[in-house]
Amino acid sequence: MLPTLLIVEDERATREGLRSALEEEFDVYTASGTSEALAILKSEPIKLLLTDLRLGGDSGMDLLDAALALPDPPVAIMMTAYGSVDTAVEAMRRGAWHFVTKPLNLDEVEMQLKRALRSRTLEVENQQLVQQVKKSHKLDRLIGKSPAILRVSELVQQVSPTRATVLIEGESGTGKEVVAHTLHHLSGRPAAKMVIVHCAALSAQLLESELFGHEKGAFTGAAQRRIGRFEQADGGTLFLDEIGEIDAATQVKLLRVLSERTLERVGSNTPIKVDVRVIAATNKNLKELVANGTFREDLYFRLNVVKIEMPPLRDRKEDIVLLANSFLQEFAKENDRPVKPLSDAAMNLLLDYPWPGNVRELRTAIEHGVVMSNDPVIEARHLPQFLHFHSVPAVTLSSPSKNTLDAPAEFNLHELETKTIRAALLLSGGNRTHAADLLGVSRRTLQRKLKDLGL
Repeated sequence: MLPTLLIVEDERATREGLRSALEEEFDVYTASGTSEALAILKSEPIKLLLTDLRLGGDSGMDLLDAALALPDPPVAIMMTAYGSVDTAVEAMRRGAWHFVTKPLNLDEVEMQLKRALRSRTLEVENQQLVQQVKKSHKLDRLIGKSPAILRVSELVQQVSPTRATVLIEGESGTGKEVVAHTLHHLSGRPAAKMVIVHCAALSAQLLESELFGHEKGAFTGAAQRRIGRFEQADGGTLFLDEIGEIDAATQVKLLRVLSERTLERVGSNTPIKVDVRVIAATNKNLKELVANGTFREDLYFRLNVVKIEMPPLRDRKEDIVLLANSFLQEFAKENDRPVKPLSDAAMNLLLDYPWPGNVRELRTAIEHGVVMSNDPVIEARHLPQFLHFHSVPAVTLSSPSKNTLDAPAEFNLHELETKTIRAALLLSGGNRTHAADLLGVSRRTLQRKLKDLGL
């Protein structure tokens, strides 16, 4: 894939001449002014910026400042017919990589662009290598000692260094994206990057453009060419979250990319080679979607080279203590608070809950406890209320008679009320105000109940 270059020049003849001279070596974008250039810089992954110093009423220096302030700034080279040592020094001081004067020597311009790109590539690789050294890559984000999570860890270690496509299935909140990030970080590609697409958040047309890109004028509103996520992830990893939500037409295009390692932007017939490792995730059973005809069987086989099934938290309850302690440290640091332990009552509350929202729900509960506790220990009363009421049995109608209830063998209102109040007092650590809140009554009502029941 050719490196992207944005040429900003207000004189059309010069702008088009540069495009013609450089388009064999670079994927060239052009703009005539600052606002048009910034729109392209914000929407496309531009690697190189070649801009004139004077852009009609605009200043190339202002464009340089704005471009270098972007999260992923391009390498910038200034050009001007008004060259002077002072101008060159000012451009370099502001962050320009080089400075060329008009009339332009096209060979020199091309050489400087290639040198700038090579310099940036080495800089990025060095930064990534430093980050890799800092990271232990010991699967430290896959927290747990349960057999289920240990099997996941073994699979991740086995598959990470390969180029095999991975399908991660599991309920929402089980940690599918954590596994995807771990697979990427252990992939062994020092200059690689990971691009994420949440398929369920986009309409069919937007998803197609997002994945494969589009040419200018490909459809209404396509004012500029757009590079898709596959091209952005070239040399790295593309994570397709909620893959089960994509429509039939996009499935066909995705199958071709996985099979042939080539794509075509929307509105173009030119094939583009890409080197991308695909990781897909879903909270649905793709095999069932294939059976009912909503997901292509051939695409399923392409995605399902290696399947990793994420276990629900209710099936790995022995990991709850480890996860909770990890989240306690994380949120204490995030909220600038001391790390506090969970009381026995609070931990028992966590262990007793079925966690339909899985690890994500546990994270939320721990964050709530960290924020709400002003005591040396996080008590049960500091945890979210939904944890306290999950075990209260619901009254349900039984079949076949709709006039019968599932109920205890014996009704004993005094005993049930006594047990409920005792439980609230235990969960609140003996604090009657908090116990009253849990029971949904006033403190005065609770005091009267305690006296009536002899507690």
